[in-house]
Amino acid sequence: MQSSVARLEQAVADGRIDPEVAERIRRWLTDPALGEFSGAVAALLDADDTDQLLRLFWEDIPFGTGGRRGVMGPLGTATINSRTIAESAHGLARHLQDTGHTGGRIAVAHDTRNRSVEFARLVSTTFAAHGFEVLEFDGHRATPTLSFTVRHLECVAGVVISASHNPPSDNGFKAYWSHGGQVLPPHDRGIVECVAGSTDIPTMDYDQAIADGHITRLGPEIDQAYRRAVLASRPPAPDLQARDPATLPGLYTPLCGVGASSVLPVLHEAGFVGVELFQPQADPDGDFTAVPDQLPNPERPEVFGPAIAAADQNGQALVLATDPDADRLAVAAPDPGGVWRVMSGNQLAVVLLDHLLGRRDWPPGAYMLTTLVTTPLLGVLCRSHGVQAVDDLPVGFKHIAKEMEDRGPKGFVFGCEESIGFQAGTYCRDKDAAVAALLVADVALELHAENRTVWHRLNEIFSQHGRVDEFQHSVFAHGPSGRKQIDRAMDSLRHQPPSSTGGHSWSRVRDYQTHEIRSLPDNRADQALPTPSTNLLVFESNPVHSPMITLAVRPSGTEPKIKFYGFARQLEPGDADTRTAIDQLEQGLVELLQTLIC
Repeated sequence: MQSSVARLEQAVADGRIDPEVAERIRRWLTDPALGEFSGAVAALLDADDTDQLLRLFWEDIPFGTGGRRGVMGPLGTATINSRTIAESAHGLARHLQDTGHTGGRIAVAHDTRNRSVEFARLVSTTFAAHGFEVLEFDGHRATPTLSFTVRHLECVAGVVISASHNPPSDNGFKAYWSHGGQVLPPHDRGIVECVAGSTDIPTMDYDQAIADGHITRLGPEIDQAYRRAVLASRPPAPDLQARDPATLPGLYTPLCGVGASSVLPVLHEAGFVGVELFQPQADPDGDFTAVPDQLPNPERPEVFGPAIAAADQNGQALVLATDPDADRLAVAAPDPGGVWRVMSGNQLAVVLLDHLLGRRDWPPGAYMLTTLVTTPLLGVLCRSHGVQAVDDLPVGFKHIAKEMEDRGPKGFVFGCEESIGFQAGTYCRDKDAAVAALLVADVALELHAENRTVWHRLNEIFSQHGRVDEFQHSVFAHGPSGRKQIDRAMDSLRHQPPSSTGGHSWSRVRDYQTHEIRSLPDNRADQALPTPSTNLLVFESNPVHSPMITLAVRPSGTEPKIKFYGFARQLEPGDADTRTAIDQLEQGLVELLQTLIC
């Protein structure tokens, strides 16, 4: 062991390993609480495998937008492994105890990813060893089912083992507080502090914990309660009652994830039995073998290829797809020209909100919740119906959940974010593909009777309220060098901002990290921006000239990438060419990135 420590010190002296990284490695090499890993760490040092050591220890996986998420590995602070998962559960348990929860129920769920069952059992035994009553699902379940369960069974917390739409190499730990939403400050910081202080982590035998009643398995009864709650959130639709939902022909794919346990049963119980399961992507598979490129993100149009081909051949009206943990939904349908196209999250949000707003007269105090990078057309729709649009929330559905808690659920109409996350009920505090699919089916049923699709409805909304065109662009940057690239890019945009992009001049930039609005091109602060606090820049064109152009940029909180969101909005219906404007903006961004990311 001494020779391994000496090799580590020499690597630091040679400049091959950063001192901060070396400290993490040293702990895993020498701490008795990590003794099961010390031999493997020593072997890497003895083999002088610096590259692998850096991959395993370059960071402590943070609590980001969606909890802790990353690539799985055998060990190390920078990967999802048995230790980092156990530390996460231990940290949550200790923080619960520190905040007065010395007991109580904790719900645990998992998706279909590789090692998810293993990690879920590890989480359950860790919580049980801390004295909590663990309610663990008897198989894979959707993330919103967990959120519902936390509220329905009055749990003090909940955990889902999932990496959502990430590649098959990844997994994660999503932590939920007693309100059913993901943890927020100050609890996230408290958990992180408890994780950092982890040494010996208590555990117990899994089978014995079940036998002794410390772990209870949840089965179909909670699924039935969840489905009832989703169906009860459906808005009144007297005009749809005359139509038979069974006449809507559709195809649903869970992309080898959990959605067949939540989305499809909800649709079928609502009568949409003509929506069939796409069998090639129906079986749970942590490798996502049947998904194009093995990347199960329904935001990617490529994943729809096989299902669209089948739907087109069989004469089906739409295709629904969910990510592996079934909290997000995307939709494809033929456009007015008969070409199958996938709707963006913004476009689908507009269609769903329009549907909800038109179903009833909303009382004073009704409100809609969305984020700073979601389409501005949502606010236009809300104002036309006298509903308040709260559209300045940070990215992450946990912020929507918190706002719903703060305002109270009575006036809640809709919550959404551009990354195909939607909620229209108050039964849980997270996005849910099941309720979104139900609303889509209601809209599609009405349109199908008229030989139209959701694309026709979107065009009608554009004609009435003004068109918005958009794009999203992401640049991946992996590992420690990638993190530095992203940080440098944000620093450059913040301190040396472009005066124009793609021929569109910028009038000002909103900086939600420094809490100021700066005029451009001089980048002079001339107005305070109190809230929210997040690492986000929003560049804006002159607000009186149509089309109104905005470009938002932020580092992702769930993946190693920097994300750009472009919008071109007509100030009045038909008053500007937004398609050309957005194409120019996107091309200008591509040119900017050649110097920004290098």
